[in-house]
Amino acid sequence: MSLLKKLFGDGKKDKTPTPQEGIQRLREVEEMLMKKSEFLEKKIEGEIAIARKNGTKNKRVALQALKRKKRYEKQLQQIDGTLSTIEFQREALENASTNTEVLSVMGVAAKALKGAHNNLDVDKVHDLMDEVAEQQDVANEISDAISHPVGFGQDMDEDDLLAELEELEQEELDRQLLDVEGTEHLPSVPTAEPSDSRKAAPARSQQKDDDDEAMRELEMWAS
Repeated sequence: MSLLKKLFGDGKKDKTPTPQEGIQRLREVEEMLMKKSEFLEKKIEGEIAIARKNGTKNKRVALQALKRKKRYEKQLQQIDGTLSTIEFQREALENASTNTEVLSVMGVAAKALKGAHNNLDVDKVHDLMDEVAEQQDVANEISDAISHPVGFGQDMDEDDLLAELEELEQEELDRQLLDVEGTEHLPSVPTAEPSDSRKAAPARSQQKDDDDEAMRELEMWAS
């Protein structure tokens, strides 16, 4: 199949080419036109060389060479314009191909998302979220109740406790006062040493009697 048939068809009704097929055909035409452009550039250089060589020797040959150069330059200009048009069209097809691929992927993603939501009901989701919020409130209330226990000393009157504490303090003061007064009635310890054992015995006896007397007085006062 020739290139023209590939580009424009052979008169039969063909199916619509894909963007990738169109891009490939445009690249083939670009390659062909680039080769032709290079050929024309070489031809132009050759005609210029002929014109220079025969400029003073044979003007007719030189003029014919310049005429051919002009025709080649015109063809080259047309090819450049065609290449620009093909380049724009190829870029448009490449963008279209990219958009087609993106849309295709988005379509697949949309179907997958729809499939994931098939078993979900919006109203049920809202009901579930309301239930979750309600249970969270219940959990918060339970936590508050546990952190503020009742029945563990909360029903005691603080005034009664203070009065009981004052009684205990007063009893302690009274006990300390008794200890101090009892110490004042006790006899003093003698500081002089006895001269001999005979004098020491009556002194010890007298000391014991004084101690017994002091203890009796203390017991009578305390009772």
